[in-house]
Amino acid sequence: MNLEILISFVVAVFALAISPGPDNIFVLVQSLRFGKKYGFATVLGLMTGCLIHTALVAFGVSLLIVRHEFLFTALKFFGAGYLLYLAYKVYQSPGMIDLSSAKSSPKTPFQLFQQGFVMNVLNPKVSLFFLALFPGFLFSDRFSKTYQFIILGGVFILVSLVVFSSIALLSGFLKRYIEGHKNAGKFLKWLQIIVFVGIAIFILF
Repeated sequence: MNLEILISFVVAVFALAISPGPDNIFVLVQSLRFGKKYGFATVLGLMTGCLIHTALVAFGVSLLIVRHEFLFTALKFFGAGYLLYLAYKVYQSPGMIDLSSAKSSPKTPFQLFQQGFVMNVLNPKVSLFFLALFPGFLFSDRFSKTYQFIILGGVFILVSLVVFSSIALLSGFLKRYIEGHKNAGKFLKWLQIIVFVGIAIFILF
């Protein structure tokens, strides 16, 4: 087992999780509007949706790779290309964090859990992102690819759960910080670009 690869994966996921995106902004807004309990409910819904995507990628992709080994190399090139495309999309986006754009009507914690789950499960970009990311971070010659995909999915969910829960817990402080530091969005934007490009290079070489 190559622990360095796993640690690199954890660092990459952490950097991506703290970068502004629709999911963590949604968590922040719910926490600010209705309270931390509602933010935590949203987080649990989003992470439960990630379990579905992990299973789809782990079992579906692994089966294809077992049957067609050359697909593994093709997946790496696809993954690197997709991550570079995401970096370009982030580069084109404004470096501002807009908390007013993510509005929602009042809901119960369970309804927010459901909304987070549905938002994640019905978003094909999540599976596409997992498909691009996971093949480049296989860390063992002893474990099957299916098992490694499941572990990587679990690590992704665990790290994201910690980061998103911290966003819910520190929502008030984060809002004040974002409003008081106009360059925070630009810093996180470039952090996200660097991580995407770095992972793409790592996957290729």
